[in-house]
Amino acid sequence: ISIFNSAARLLLGVRKWEHITPVLKSLHWLPVRRRIDFKIALLTYKCLNGLAPQYLRDLLTPYVLHRELRSSDKMLLVVPRFRLSNYGKRAFSVAAPQVWNSLPMNVRSAPGVDSFKSRLKTF
Repeated sequence: ISIFNSAARLLLGVRKWEHITPVLKSLHWLPVRRRIDFKIALLTYKCLNGLAPQYLRDLLTPYVLHRELRSSDKMLLVVPRFRLSNYGKRAFSVAAPQVWNSLPMNVRSAPGVDSFKSRLKTF
């Protein structure tokens, strides 16, 4: 993270005692955790819309209800159970549904990749 902040400071010539958050915002850079979630959400969107490799699409399972409820049309994914608390939740098959299900419906239902990216960054 400090390399990330140092690169931003170097690019804009900001001194080390000045706050880094406004600098990152001016560069339109996301904090590291948000950037990871952004990449996972984008890859999940591509999987669900047939724009990603088949081996990744096979890791995601749509959540299907056995009866009609209001949540039926929410485009949710099944979050599989995992055993290893350190590594299991980092797997794409677990992380992708968690990130995807946390997004608001207007982001998940974007009509194209560009509008999805735009909605995701402003959410």
